[in-house]
Amino acid sequence: MTFAFDNSPVWLDLLGVFFFAVSGSLLAARKQIDIVGSLLLASLVGLGGGVIRDIILGIVPAAFTNPAYLAPPLLATVLVFFLFSSVQRYTSLLTLFDAAGLALFCMTGTIKALATGLNPVASVLLGVTSAVGGGLLRDITANEVPELFNPKDIYALPAFVGSSLTAVLWVLGVFNVLTAGGIAALVFTFRILAWRRSWQAPLAVRGWHRRAGDSGL
Repeated sequence: MTFAFDNSPVWLDLLGVFFFAVSGSLLAARKQIDIVGSLLLASLVGLGGGVIRDIILGIVPAAFTNPAYLAPPLLATVLVFFLFSSVQRYTSLLTLFDAAGLALFCMTGTIKALATGLNPVASVLLGVTSAVGGGLLRDITANEVPELFNPKDIYALPAFVGSSLTAVLWVLGVFNVLTAGGIAALVFTFRILAWRRSWQAPLAVRGWHRRAGDSGL
C-alpha cells in the first residue's frame, strides 16, 4: 500500500522540524546568542527547508497555514535553554539532531513533490533541497561555514540517497511506514558515519589536491 503524503500523520513533518530546530538552538548556544536569537535560529532551520519546498511547488507554506508548525521551534528553544548546559556536548548533539532532521525532510520533501504531480527526478531534487535548505540558512545566518560546503564532510549525499530511495519505492508502490523507517535509519546512519569517520566526496576537479597553506589560486 502506497504511503500518501496527504494522509500521513502531520507529526512526521513536525518531528523533522523539531530535530532541525534543536540543532539551531544548540548552535545559538555555542555562539552565545540570546534566547530570542535562539528561537529565531531554531525557526529558520526548522521551517526554512519546508518553506522553500512549498514555494517551489507553488503552494502556501505549511508553516504559515498550520500553527502547529510554530510549536517545535519554541519547544526546542526551551529544552536547550534548560537542559543542555555542557558546552563540550554541543557539537555532537547538533550533528545528531541535524542528521535526524535531514533523514526525515529528504523523505517528506520528496513525497510532497510526488504527491503534487512532479516527476520522480524533480521530486528527488526538491527532496534534497528541502533537506539541506534549512541547515544552509542556519549556518549562513550564524556566520558559520555551511556543512553543505564543508570539504571534510558529506552532507547532501545522504539526503540524495534517501530522496532517491523514496522516489523509487513510491513509483513501485511499496513506500509505506515500514520502508520509510528503513530509509530514515539508513540516511541517519550514513550521515553520522560520514561525520565520525571524516568521509569526503571527490573534489570538484579530478587530480587537484590541497596543499597546506594554500590561500588562493
